Amino acid sequence: MIVLLTVLLVMTGVVINRRATASGWQSQGKRPVTVDDSVGLKGVMGAQISPDGTRALFTVRAWEWPGNKVEIDKGARGPEMRSHIWMAPTAGNEEARQITYGERGETSPNWSPDGRYISFVATRGAAPADPTAAGGGPKGQIYLMRSDGGEARPLTDAKEGVGTYEWSPDGKQIAFISRDSLPKEEEEARRRKDDEKVFEGDEPKQHLWTIDVQTQKAEQITSGADLTVSSLSWSPDGARIAFVARKSALARDERSDIMVVTIATKQLEPIAATPAQEVGPAWSPDGKTIAYTMTPRGDAQTNADGISTRPLYNSRLMLYDLVTKQARDASDPSFDYPVTSVRWTPDSRRLFFGVGDRVYRSIFAYDVAAKRYNRVTKEKMIAFGSMSKDGSKVAFTMDSPAAPTDVYIAGADFAAPRKLTTMNPEANDFALGETEVLTWKSSDGWPIEGILVKPVGYEPGKKYPMLVDVHGGPTGAHTNGFKIGVHNGGQLWAGRGWAVLYPNPRGSSNYGEKFMRGNIPDWGGGDYRDIMAGVDEVVKRGVADPEKLAVMGWSYGGYMTCWIVSQTSRFKAARMGAGLSNIHSMYGATDIPGYIGTFFDNYPTEKTLKLYRERSGLTYADNVTTPLLIMHGLNDERVPIGQPMEFYRALKDRGKIVELVWYPREGHGFGEYYHQRDQIRRELEWMTKYTLGGVAPRHTAP
Repeated sequence: MIVLLTVLLVMTGVVINRRATASGWQSQGKRPVTVDDSVGLKGVMGAQISPDGTRALFTVRAWEWPGNKVEIDKGARGPEMRSHIWMAPTAGNEEARQITYGERGETSPNWSPDGRYISFVATRGAAPADPTAAGGGPKGQIYLMRSDGGEARPLTDAKEGVGTYEWSPDGKQIAFISRDSLPKEEEEARRRKDDEKVFEGDEPKQHLWTIDVQTQKAEQITSGADLTVSSLSWSPDGARIAFVARKSALARDERSDIMVVTIATKQLEPIAATPAQEVGPAWSPDGKTIAYTMTPRGDAQTNADGISTRPLYNSRLMLYDLVTKQARDASDPSFDYPVTSVRWTPDSRRLFFGVGDRVYRSIFAYDVAAKRYNRVTKEKMIAFGSMSKDGSKVAFTMDSPAAPTDVYIAGADFAAPRKLTTMNPEANDFALGETEVLTWKSSDGWPIEGILVKPVGYEPGKKYPMLVDVHGGPTGAHTNGFKIGVHNGGQLWAGRGWAVLYPNPRGSSNYGEKFMRGNIPDWGGGDYRDIMAGVDEVVKRGVADPEKLAVMGWSYGGYMTCWIVSQTSRFKAARMGAGLSNIHSMYGATDIPGYIGTFFDNYPTEKTLKLYRERSGLTYADNVTTPLLIMHGLNDERVPIGQPMEFYRALKDRGKIVELVWYPREGHGFGEYYHQRDQIRRELEWMTKYTLGGVAPRHTAP
């Protein structure tokens, strides 16, 4: 996590750090953001620069309608979210162009080391008559196509498909990870629906494979039921592969080590096998060092089954010397950020990585010889993509409060980035509200930061209805990016005359380890007071009308929404999304009980049960006066469906205003087109009705 938030506090307790304004929007021909804009914004990600630095690959995610025919609210089939691969010349002399058009889309683009080929993962082939049958139809495979054009050809034919993959340094092989297939007898049983399943029983493991690019001969490199493989990294000579070895495939089991396998002999050598979580190996280009990250165990408690609560500490950079076989902890007390997904420079002298940095995503570099961390970017929203072979250029994606995500190119210093794409040109027509990054003091003096989106056409001195949007996690954070989408869609509300506050209370990531641990064991305590202090500050500034406040959140934000309406009557309307109401029953049903236990002194016992109940909104159902809309995916394993049902029943029995909407087939977040549209529409209607006493338009009108 980053250094504990340092702010300049004036008499009011507020500092305006950054401002993006939009004035005179009507005279400029701008229009407010609509529901369809929020659902339809294209996603741009995964910038991969060619070895020679002349081209960049990236993916674009968008809704695709059957037969390319858009018929909203009509037809037998809705659209599917697909991603396709695009290419842009880094010189900027040509427009980006789409290069793949598969019916089910493509992901994970990359270049061969010599730049002659492009690889990607695609699922192609006929769909099964019964998609629920064993096998489930075609699986994602690695495809190759020449970088100068031509048809793509399948490389792999893995029975269970391909996950992560990486080219060997000489370009002759590709290593990939694939899940073990079921025994023939079990597959046959599943086909006839003899498919009973033991909860947390044996799950198929993932293992490491290699395939020869020319002969297409595949070979399994790791095997066995005692490990499952995730990420990987080739040695420069192509003789060995470093990978992450986990104990099991359970989401709640976060134990992991780093191992090295020799391809020729398949012999395994553990290089990091401590009780701490070790992930993300990256072999240096000179072959001397393997970098990885380690999260200290600290006060994590191990249960009788060997699985512990989640250690809530900054992950540290570790450097393993392949000659001495010793690992060096490269952490620095003055560097209060987590290190993740490190990338070596070609000369093996530095490692680049991205971090959550207050309300931004920043790039840092670690100098191996100097043992020093250096900031590379400041107050930007960057997702690092890749570096050219000579290290002179980097490709990445970036967004801002005023612009959606696009692909950029820059030198290795990330200075003067040049935009290569405009994938959402309609955004130029949007009227956007002014965005400010604010800090305020909580009730105990802690400095807290958040983002305030003001209404489009904001007039100083005029008070507006305000929506408070609480992020998930709690180890997450709101960032100062483009606020249009299904979640964090503040500009949709700004176009309808609302202010939106995005607070980052204690427990959020991005503000240092102490801040991240600030709500242990204190859910609903300091974090709640931080949020309410932010509301008070915006009211004091004269922006928010204290009689027209609404609140919503998803996941932990849904928990906080549940908690807020049980503690105060200040909000006129609320929406609880995928939220927790009863922490006691949540522990026993979620797929990540250890994460819950981190905040509540481990699992429920006679000793801890008091805290579990005291910090559950369900306990205070009698106090609720705010009309509450609850939304939940019917297949949510992270926050199971019992959580909203318990709170709904408690409120309904007491005569409170509450509505629970289930979304079939959805998990912890909604992935279907009509469900996303319905989510936004219902939120608008509910908040408008109970906060303003009006009715929101149902579909595309602003």
